[in-house]
Amino acid sequence: MLTDYHLHLRPDENGTTFERYFTAENVDRYLAAAEAAGIEELGVSEHVYRFRQALDLWTHPLWVENAKDDIDAYCEFVRGTPLRLGVECDYVPGAEERIDALLGARDFDYVVGSVHFIGEGDAAVDHDGFDVWEGDGDADEIWRRYFAALADCARSGLYDILAHPDLVKVWGRARPLPDRDLRSFYEPAVEAIAESGIAVEISTAGLRKPVGELYPSRQFAEMCIEAGAVFALSSDAHLPEQIGFEYGQAVQFMEELGIEEICVFEQRQRSLAPLGSRVR
Repeated sequence: MLTDYHLHLRPDENGTTFERYFTAENVDRYLAAAEAAGIEELGVSEHVYRFRQALDLWTHPLWVENAKDDIDAYCEFVRGTPLRLGVECDYVPGAEERIDALLGARDFDYVVGSVHFIGEGDAAVDHDGFDVWEGDGDADEIWRRYFAALADCARSGLYDILAHPDLVKVWGRARPLPDRDLRSFYEPAVEAIAESGIAVEISTAGLRKPVGELYPSRQFAEMCIEAGAVFALSSDAHLPEQIGFEYGQAVQFMEELGIEEICVFEQRQRSLAPLGSRVR
């Protein structure tokens, strides 16, 4: 089996309204792309900050700007399609009870947990409008803070899938890299993954980014395997043509590491299915 659970029905650009992209016609385009890629199970996980209810969790400027839609209308729409119903929800320290209430009130099939913002303030590892690297960003400290937040995200028990787990590398050589062995930064997150049992996402999105490689790195994935982790497979598509993006490379990567099964979800229940091969 192949899955694509972490995807979005609309691009991130401004002006991408709910009414334009949450249509049967757009869903059909995604389903057709999935069929062509040999993907048997497709799910949508829209960014939580797109919804007005997210402002109960956090009032980051990006969230305030984008929180236009109603999460219940989103759930109702997706339940009327063949797609699995998910959501991508940032981990917000201190908001765990409010996140749990928001997620628990809806019948999601799975919840994707992500870390984009780290430390105090509004700084992001992957958004140049809120760039954590501005000024004298210390690579060791930024990587330490990112993976500490990722560990907290995993341990929170709020999420089913840990999204793009080494997102901090997204800029590649365009941002400083730590001098130390990167495994020392991964360790806290790997420990939390082992304790929580959360699924680790193998994401091809990094191949579309400046870093030009899969999330997670081979070393990080190997450490997760040693810790007994299970894996989910996604593209983080924002357009139909990105569905199953470079899945051939992802499947080869997983096979080389000895990963034989991937996670499938329904009603927040996880099972494992044999890893399939991309059609073309």
